[in-house]
Amino acid sequence: MMRGPSNWSLAVRKPDGEIAQVNRTINSPMARHRVFRLPVIRGIIALGESLAIGFRALAISANYAAQEEDGKDGEVSTELSKGSLIFAFAIAIGFAIALFKVTPVLITNWLPIESTGAFVVIEGLIRVGVFILYLVLISFLPDLRRVFQYHAAEHKAINAYEAGEQLEPERVQRFSLIHPRCGTAFLLWVMVIAIFVFAFFGRPAWYWLIASRILLLPIIAGLAYELIRFAGKHSGNRALLTLLAPGLWLQRLTTREPTLDQIEVSIRALSDVLRLEGRLSPEERRVEVMA
Repeated sequence: MMRGPSNWSLAVRKPDGEIAQVNRTINSPMARHRVFRLPVIRGIIALGESLAIGFRALAISANYAAQEEDGKDGEVSTELSKGSLIFAFAIAIGFAIALFKVTPVLITNWLPIESTGAFVVIEGLIRVGVFILYLVLISFLPDLRRVFQYHAAEHKAINAYEAGEQLEPERVQRFSLIHPRCGTAFLLWVMVIAIFVFAFFGRPAWYWLIASRILLLPIIAGLAYELIRFAGKHSGNRALLTLLAPGLWLQRLTTREPTLDQIEVSIRALSDVLRLEGRLSPEERRVEVMA
């Protein structure tokens, strides 16, 4: 799945080998209201939009797979109902908050720590540790290996495009599977920035601790978004890349070397979104889509 400012595109390799493509427009409040384009606020909006688009994209790919298993022909329903989307959203967000926010603060609160500074730092280290352990454990799941390969294929396609390379699978394959604007790096920086934000609130009662970790999450996510956005615009800055290096290293857990077939799928999605955003000439569009 590839996203542009106004559109997102999804390419799915169906069980019969063909590539299905789905395009959708993005009706972002950032395009309608100036206040939503302010720093930090735009990060909160972008995060919510990305989560919603991600769930819709997963539903579309799952429906194409189910179509083949059921022996159905023709068009498939490619959208979740609004109720299903909200339910999936609630389950996923609830699980993430429970595992990465509530659990670390409860574990730290049980430890014999007197200093507020030490409490916040240790809580942050436990949170990062839980996150890394989670990534390591899920990386052993066979089905997720393929997901991580497609994740890397997306990175390679974007790296090739940003380098001005022609989007052909063999050429794209040579590029890095790491990208500074990756969501994995974003999540790590959410946890690191949280240490500094939570330091301002001290160590209240346990129920306020949990409430603060949940209520401040949007602000922390907005700050992390600004950092990742800045890094994407200054990818040649060596000092900045050094600072962001831990997030880049962490991507090794969520990416695997993709096959040429998988890269072809990522190229289709990227080509479609570039075409919809008007960033390719007519001749380039033909070459990219056929790659």
